Amino acid sequence: MTSDAKSPSSPTTGAFFAQAALSFALSLTAVTVGIAVLPVDPWIRAFLGVGALYTITSAFTLAKVIRDRQEDASVYSRIDRARVEKLLAEHDPFRAPGV
Repeated sequence: MTSDAKSPSSPTTGAFFAQAALSFALSLTAVTVGIAVLPVDPWIRAFLGVGALYTITSAFTLAKVIRDRQEDASVYSRIDRARVEKLLAEHDPFRAPGV
């Protein structure tokens, strides 16, 4: 393999991660407080809470599936690149045909 076939590095910075975590925490807090102070019956509040939790877990699952697919595509790309490099390294244009 060539020297550029390193393990993929994380393209996100610490600041971006912190911003995303704070944004998630703030939005979760806002939705929780909003559901808690909503002037409705407790069963409606519970239904909205379960719906919010379902939405959050679905978003995490979708993000994981997208990340896994991207990593798989990266691995397949590196394998294909290695195969081509091997074929090119073994190829001798000056060798007589059939030898």
